[in-house]
Amino acid sequence: MHVQISDLEFSYGRSSEAVVQDFQLHMQEGEIVSILGESGSGKSTILRLIAGLEHPSKGRVLVGGDTYVDQTKGYGLPVEKRGLGMVFQDYALFPHMTVEANILYGLKKWKRADRYARLQEMLDLVNMLDYKKRYPHELSGGQQQRIALARALAPKPSLLLLDEPFSNLDAHLQQRIRDELRETIKHTGTTTIFVTHDQEDARVLADRVVLVEEGTVQNIGRPCDLLKESLRQRDTETVRA
Repeated sequence: MHVQISDLEFSYGRSSEAVVQDFQLHMQEGEIVSILGESGSGKSTILRLIAGLEHPSKGRVLVGGDTYVDQTKGYGLPVEKRGLGMVFQDYALFPHMTVEANILYGLKKWKRADRYARLQEMLDLVNMLDYKKRYPHELSGGQQQRIALARALAPKPSLLLLDEPFSNLDAHLQQRIRDELRETIKHTGTTTIFVTHDQEDARVLADRVVLVEEGTVQNIGRPCDLLKESLRQRDTETVRA
């Protein structure tokens, strides 16, 4: 297994109420998994725990043979050493840097020739070759998302994390970008976890969906099967009401 997450638990501050509890997930290399849940369900917290932006009170995270977290040993690998790619809701592009500089930022340790070859490869992959000298404020929301994705994929991360990747896009653009995003990720073979509250995101993008509620896994399965079951349960509850 490329990703092994076991018994993850987390509470904010001194609260006795767990935001995430007994979270489990195992993934094959190259798989795309969606963590699907309503606002406040703990899905973004799970992503932050994997990234190392929060520290669990319990649990273990292994990726590609590396131990990110093992709370039984009090061990946590620093964020910068985890080999992750991350795309946040607001894309977090450096506003004072060009598109080119944004993508090159994560390739500082690469040889110069390799850096620029990878830059060209990434810009070509997201169809943004003509925009490398532009600044983020000169790009549309969809273009910014493509550059954020290219920057995250450029260093060849062992795991890509996406936090509500379409929340800042209008509905029409979401439909087009969903297919582009899946195609790009599959082309690179990057193992990916993304969180969303949108069932359509999960249906189009994911190989598997993890349904979470109050920080606990409710179900795991293929998007079409899980979402059909979710709709059936909702319709049953509506009839009962």
